[in-house]
Amino acid sequence: MDLGYTHHGEYKVVGGKLVVADLKVRDGAIAAASINGDFFLEPDEALEDLNAALIGLPDTVEHSVVRDAVANGLRPDAVMFGFDADAVARVVRRALGHATAWADHQWEVIAPSVLPIAQNVALDEVIARQVAAGTRGPTLRFWDWDDSGVVIGSFQSLRNEVDAEAAAANGIQVVRRISGGGAMFMEAGNCITYSLYLPGSLVDGMSFADSYPFLDTWVMEALASVGVKAHYKPLNDIATDAGKIGGAAQKRLAGGVVLHHVTMSYDIDAEKMMSVLRIGREKISDKGIASAAKRVDPLKRQADMGRMELIETMRRTFAAKYAAVAGTLDETTLAAAKDLAETKFTTEEWTARVP
Repeated sequence: MDLGYTHHGEYKVVGGKLVVADLKVRDGAIAAASINGDFFLEPDEALEDLNAALIGLPDTVEHSVVRDAVANGLRPDAVMFGFDADAVARVVRRALGHATAWADHQWEVIAPSVLPIAQNVALDEVIARQVAAGTRGPTLRFWDWDDSGVVIGSFQSLRNEVDAEAAAANGIQVVRRISGGGAMFMEAGNCITYSLYLPGSLVDGMSFADSYPFLDTWVMEALASVGVKAHYKPLNDIATDAGKIGGAAQKRLAGGVVLHHVTMSYDIDAEKMMSVLRIGREKISDKGIASAAKRVDPLKRQADMGRMELIETMRRTFAAKYAAVAGTLDETTLAAAKDLAETKFTTEEWTARVP
């Protein structure tokens, strides 16, 4: 039976249920609404409240307005299982065309190729700009490198994070990236790093805390397929029962593009890492552990497979899940990254901008 709904959206809650919005829009406002899915809601009559809360909202409505309307419109004894007011707001925004789903985009995957660490860091800014400008579609890029470095977060103090003498003695360069978060200790073959460049519409209305697990659902599936059961620990740590295996960082840039990247320990030299990084007691005080060296538990042992084989498993999982096609690093992009590495990311002015 045709009920006259003109707008349709779907959203799968991370670790939860599918929420669907069917809406009728008339004269710039929601005239009829049906929220449905495989979630649980008690009592049954609460569904009427939920739908009624959406009637009259403008078709340009912001995420927070929908969320608050739903929360305030439900009867006091209503209980939502497998979804919440944020999920309803997200699916309504998708139905109205303001938020997007993974399937709304043509994704590219760039396979790893060996480049200097500084150029890898610069590529994040270059490719993010391309996605913002519309000259490149949303992209997943795997890094590779054969030099050694510490990549510190945008707001970290250089002297507080890195022992300069130990870094120099071990031939380790320090590079500051554009996103926040903690330091990445990178030697050839010791970790797996990837970057996602995506339109902000994909994480519309999401906090940083919510967007991290949402953007990495695919990699959790890839790890699970090789026997590694990983999960997020707020805010941005990725862990298994054996311990932390990595962390994520984000930067939401002008032009509506989001840079999201992850580094996971594969075969890390914990002793060398600890000699170079000044990981203090305060950082590990809320982790319930006595030594920072015990914070990471490499994937090499847990997955029992080669690093490139594991990266390929991740690439295949992403490509299959989101119908992604192979992407490339063209000469223009590489040249732009090389220039940016030389003029920004390897300069004292940028690296020591937070001394």
